Amino acid sequence: MTIEVRPATAQDAPALAAILNAIIAKGGTTAHEVPFSAANILDHYLLGPGAICCHAAFMAGKSVGFQALDRNAALPEGWGDIATFLTEDARGSGAAAALFAASCAAAKVLGVTTLNATIRADNVPGLAYYARIGFHDYSHDSDYCLKDGTRVGRVSRRFDL
Repeated sequence: MTIEVRPATAQDAPALAAILNAIIAKGGTTAHEVPFSAANILDHYLLGPGAICCHAAFMAGKSVGFQALDRNAALPEGWGDIATFLTEDARGSGAAAALFAASCAAAKVLGVTTLNATIRADNVPGLAYYARIGFHDYSHDSDYCLKDGTRVGRVSRRFDL
């Protein structure tokens, strides 16, 4: 199936929120614990002061995922945080690779030199994905906890563009 990737727009926000909220509801792979509204998506990933870029992936005209880069004051200048969210049916389709190619191209144009992925340590698929595409560990936080107190830890990985 053909995958279309393009910059996400405000009109995509409801579909992107639905994708992220399904992942949050399932649990185990995102640090986000509170569902997002379309307005939250706009502010956090698309139009807010920290937003760098966001790309959406489509299969047969249906939104199946997105990848966003944003600024994080805790990171060095020129770094961008990356976050990737896919529907279950998009996994293994090539959507993640297409999103990453688009994100890297945009990041270079926008002056981002390094991508940071901070992943829950118990998120085995997320850890595998970022390792597979060339991210390398540079920091570990074994004390990171969810809101309910469950200690899951997290791993920060970098990718130099």
